[in-house]
Amino acid sequence: MRRSEPLRRLVRETRLAPEQMILPLFVIEGEGVRKPISSMPGNFQLSIDELVKECAEAQSLGLGGVILFGIPDRKDELASGAYDDQGIVQRALRAVKREVPGLALVTDVCNCEYTSHGHCGLVEGEEVANDPTLEWLAKSAVSHARAGADIVAPSDMMDGRVGAIRAALDRAGFTDTPILSYAAKYASCFYGPFREAAESTPQFGDRRSYQMDPPNWREAMREMALDFDEGADILMVKPAMPYLDILTRARERFPDVPLAAYQVSGEFSMIEAAARNGWIDRDRAMMESLISIRRAGADFVLTYFAKDAARAIS
Repeated sequence: MRRSEPLRRLVRETRLAPEQMILPLFVIEGEGVRKPISSMPGNFQLSIDELVKECAEAQSLGLGGVILFGIPDRKDELASGAYDDQGIVQRALRAVKREVPGLALVTDVCNCEYTSHGHCGLVEGEEVANDPTLEWLAKSAVSHARAGADIVAPSDMMDGRVGAIRAALDRAGFTDTPILSYAAKYASCFYGPFREAAESTPQFGDRRSYQMDPPNWREAMREMALDFDEGADILMVKPAMPYLDILTRARERFPDVPLAAYQVSGEFSMIEAAARNGWIDRDRAMMESLISIRRAGADFVLTYFAKDAARAIS
């Protein structure tokens, strides 16, 4: 049954479709801006008008949706741009909803792009204060839902954030807005290129005090169970390929819960760099990596390869 491509297709166990992929996009102020991200070839910081064009293309390719990351002109210690109804993501949401109706819009709910210090919450001394940060996250999620977000996705890893966001959404009348929780997000070195894209590098220390320690898997199951109990509708593992074992264990532990995985910037950029050096076949590596994530248990994948993979499938 492996003798020819038609036979291989006939008995293929794991399949990848465009609607199983979410495209991450970075939105900035300005007009007509399409600024290349040097460490992520083919990806850009986009002004709202250019973002709308990118979203229209995503819809035409049949992608499952996009996730938006905002980069404000000004940052402060209170991450005020994150929950400003006139913030960059909020205005982008309204524009895309108007111009590209029907495309699923997910928003990253975090503070690192908006704080002057680059950490994900309120800093007291040199520590991130968990509980005060929950108010920022809840306000951001409500602001995103008000602007048109179909799904809000908290990525900060503060304890209790899903419950706080769910309560705030319900109080504001957004009882039907789902939460995609970055439930098992590891303190990984694979986020490097993203920090250039989102301009979110911490100005001191690191994020290991609130993101997960890479050697731990039982802790990941506890974190995911807590988020589910607090009201998360979808659970996510991040990064994807270095943590496929976590994804498989999550699939076994939560058989009836939608699972996502984020093929992060470092995973993308490694493949791109190796391909540009002629060391691997880019398109085959792209598809093999995405299939591995689906095979491990993800219902859908956040990936910078989304557009190219959709074209390859078609």
